[in-house]
Amino acid sequence: MNIKLALGIVVGAAAFVATANTANARMTVLELFTSQGCSSCPPADELLGEIAQDNEDILALSMPVDYWDYLGWKDSLASPKHSARQRAYAEARGDMAVYTPQIVVNGERHVIGSDGAAVAKTVNALNTPPVDVAFTKTGSTLTVELPDLATSDAGPLRVWVVGFSVEEPVSIGRGENAGRTVSYHNVVRKMVDLGAWDGTSKTLSVKSGDVMMAGNYDCAVIIQRDVEGGAGPIIGATRLALAE
Repeated sequence: MNIKLALGIVVGAAAFVATANTANARMTVLELFTSQGCSSCPPADELLGEIAQDNEDILALSMPVDYWDYLGWKDSLASPKHSARQRAYAEARGDMAVYTPQIVVNGERHVIGSDGAAVAKTVNALNTPPVDVAFTKTGSTLTVELPDLATSDAGPLRVWVVGFSVEEPVSIGRGENAGRTVSYHNVVRKMVDLGAWDGTSKTLSVKSGDVMMAGNYDCAVIIQRDVEGGAGPIIGATRLALAE
């Protein structure tokens, strides 16, 4: 299913330049909080994969959480940092809604992750994050070039570089999904905090080995309002396509 056609996702037009070593497209960000121990999650995992495949202007990320591990299966991809990020979003929104499968759109609104119509409606209701950011890889160095926002209310902001595995098939042996093999897409494995940004022109860098693991990996930059826990609205994002 092509979500852009079937569900009507339309994101703001932006100049797109991407090669194996550079990117500067503006992207809408979807973060799916999911768990291998949640029987409601596989349809959302499948939907996220379709969105990731069919929409170049959407950065669709899986954020496996660990709080369902007690149900009989320890999620092999989960991180307590993802669980903390989801809770930080809920606290920042003020609704304290933490569940799986949950998709957070541009760090602002949440929807049930398996509800494609709700995802499309929410994406269409929000603007594409407006800040241009250039992201390049030269040798073993990843470089982020941030513009001058020329606005007094730009900050405080925080810059993240995210490393993710393009696809991770997992055979689940116990718990609510026992006997199923589920493919997880754009699974976040590392998030590196490049620090605060005040909205003035700035260049940041990080070694690719600090962000990426061996295998079929891509990486991205996410710029967020720096509320408590670092999980505020996203104002800029782009993806660097390195995976083969």
